[in-house]
Amino acid sequence: MTAPANATADRAEQSLRQTLLSPGYRRLLLLCVLLGVPVALACFFFVALQHELQHWVWTSLPEAVGYATPPWWWPLPALVLAGLVLAPIVTRMPGGGGHLPVNGLGGAPVGPRELPGAVLAALATLPLGVVLGPEAPLMAVGSGLALLAVRRAGTGGDPRAGAIVATAGSTAAISTILGGPVAAAVLLIEGAGLAGARLVALLLPCLLASAAGALVFTGFGQWTGLRIGALALPDLPPSAGPDAGDFLWGVPTAALIAVLVTLARGLGHRTVAWTRHRTALRTVVCATAVGVCVAAYALITGRSPAEAALSGQAALAQLAADPHAWSVGALVALVACKGLAWAVALGSLRGGPIFPAVLLGTATALACSGLPGFGVTPALALGISSAAAAVTGLPLASAVLAVLLTGGDAHEQMPLIVVASVVAFVVSQLVRRTEPDAEPNTEPNAEPGAAPTPGGAR
Repeated sequence: MTAPANATADRAEQSLRQTLLSPGYRRLLLLCVLLGVPVALACFFFVALQHELQHWVWTSLPEAVGYATPPWWWPLPALVLAGLVLAPIVTRMPGGGGHLPVNGLGGAPVGPRELPGAVLAALATLPLGVVLGPEAPLMAVGSGLALLAVRRAGTGGDPRAGAIVATAGSTAAISTILGGPVAAAVLLIEGAGLAGARLVALLLPCLLASAAGALVFTGFGQWTGLRIGALALPDLPPSAGPDAGDFLWGVPTAALIAVLVTLARGLGHRTVAWTRHRTALRTVVCATAVGVCVAAYALITGRSPAEAALSGQAALAQLAADPHAWSVGALVALVACKGLAWAVALGSLRGGPIFPAVLLGTATALACSGLPGFGVTPALALGISSAAAAVTGLPLASAVLAVLLTGGDAHEQMPLIVVASVVAFVVSQLVRRTEPDAEPNTEPNAEPGAAPTPGGAR
């Protein structure tokens, strides 16, 4: 290493030491630890209420009117209602109901002024089956509460402190639904695009906030007994690990998943442009189109429309527990109908993009798992990592997510998971060359001066 390089490294190390030992930074760390507790509690009750409403719409209400499972037409009135509720939120409330899901999880953090609209949009529409996940609204809850805490603590004049605390709040929130701080921390590292002292200074508050939040979130769920629906796969088919056949079929399957996810995002961008004019009416039209796609799945397969509606967490767990309960035709119909519904929802409704993409990737991989030498568990693992990498643009975080979800099988499946994640990322970038970029004004107004949140599709 040359002398100038040594001098630069010494200056960076000295700057980091000064930052970590400064009283202001220590107060910031303490604030982030304390912040993780209320953020986790808020996220817990948000997710619990969402699942209670979802259970009422898709289980209790159909049984009350005489149906053991929702009939095929059930999504039509549910999604029309979702559009009617969402239309005034996106056109009249501050922030427009939160981030557009087609833009991933990136963008400026949602502030306290925009938070009510984001929470209302999520709780009023996600349980009705808008084919989106809860991760983006949870991050809005985290950043909104964090920025509110900064203002109450009297440090709102420091934009750097506000940006760090807002990112820590979002990370704490997303860690609750991803199963812990590890996946959230890796998402932060990869998505922030930082290095050296800046990365360490940002990473420590986020780790502390997400660890405290995950502890409270998990413990409170066990104490209350409420369902929180974290993304988890408790039961996977036994597997001896991937072999040559799994790689032979797995690599093109990962590429196929990336193409499907990226094309769906492209349709989402076109939907954004279409809904920019006459927004209220066209939001209702898009929600109705989502309902038609979900109803079509139920008509084609004879299965419950709830499998194609909602975020996909429950359906993913069912696929992992009993992958042979779906025929190849049912899996293809799920990918086609839910994929089209998801594409429309990305550019017009509100929610998170990751969970539905993971289900679509997993269903695609399982549909291909009947090929000679292609195992079910390797297909599940690569489906998760490929879809997550394609929709987020974060191959490392996607591989970590897949490893955490596959649990005890992670060590055996890790080489295939990593290869599939990289292949999906590269293919998605190639396909996106012909995809229209998201325009700068597609996001609702966010908190002025706030720093971008990591983890968006890039």
